[in-house]
Amino acid sequence: MELLEPTREAFRLLLTGDAQLWYIILTSIWCSLAALLLISPPAIAVGFVIAKVTFPARRTLVVLIQALLSFPTVVVGLVLYMLLSRQGPLGFLRLLFTPEAMILGYMLIAFPVLVVFALAAVQGADPRVYETARGLGASRVHAALTTLFEVRFGVMAAVFNGFGRVVSEVGCSIMIGGNIAGLTRNIPTAIALETSKGEFAQGIALGCVLIVVAVGINAALAWAQGRGGLE
Repeated sequence: MELLEPTREAFRLLLTGDAQLWYIILTSIWCSLAALLLISPPAIAVGFVIAKVTFPARRTLVVLIQALLSFPTVVVGLVLYMLLSRQGPLGFLRLLFTPEAMILGYMLIAFPVLVVFALAAVQGADPRVYETARGLGASRVHAALTTLFEVRFGVMAAVFNGFGRVVSEVGCSIMIGGNIAGLTRNIPTAIALETSKGEFAQGIALGCVLIVVAVGINAALAWAQGRGGLE
């Protein structure tokens, strides 16, 4: 199979600002960022509470959330599809096959990633940070924020890994987004569609974008850690 010409065409599409290609890229990045902005605060809060508060079935809850990390995303999409379809309990919202549905799916996929990373970060923190803050008269919320600031690089890793997880997700996007051109088609679904049709140029271009995003995420985290004095 000749790949030189499709590769050239892929870079031509990227460099000439092909409208269809860049709409797909912006849709993918926008939905992923929106999902992370919405789900990060509650997910990190849940991770903190699980790490700091002892309650019945705590171990079971941790195991369940860790199991969700490997939960097939297409099943998440199937569940949401049944909930959001016209016959489903949330069908009146008319969210199926919209960017909002994709954002909801991304939130559910990113949730266990954020919780597990935040939980590990808080458990690795010096417990005296929280206790000292409380002893100095800080409220529980302020003491919690102080602790999270101390483990901010772990929290940042949670957010960046959550973004990497959802921006490359395929199964859930197809199920509840429908891969509709000009509306819900994103980078992974477009790659799957174009390569299945034998149109490799757009698939290669979008694959390059995903690689750049993945490298950029890790570079940003490494830069932040370096700024924080970490080796």
